[in-house]
Amino acid sequence: MVSRVITSLRDEFRPEVVRSYLTPPRLLALGFAAVIFAGTILLLLPFATPPERPITAIDAFFTATSAVCVTGLVVKDLATDFTLFGQIVILFLVQVGGLGYMATGTILTLLIGRRIGMRERLLLR
Repeated sequence: MVSRVITSLRDEFRPEVVRSYLTPPRLLALGFAAVIFAGTILLLLPFATPPERPITAIDAFFTATSAVCVTGLVVKDLATDFTLFGQIVILFLVQVGGLGYMATGTILTLLIGRRIGMRERLLLR
């Protein structure tokens, strides 16, 4: 019974099955969601805001989303309601959104020395 479940899971998560599910539009949307989620988590850390002005989860999510999408909307004052760490996180999110998620991914891929294959080139188009 257990071996049948393991075999079923192994068959379901074969690389070709995962690739067929992760189409370029889905991969792009998941990438944006991952960057926004990571930014939200980093902004919720205790040292991202002064102790007397903590940020709520919805405010952190809104700020991260706004930074990645480069809309410039904020609900907190960036100069007084965020520490240097929080400001650097927001700056990084703006840079990733401003340069473009795909361009940032390409630059990071090239910096670590990986080659960009045909599938990645099609995704970048």
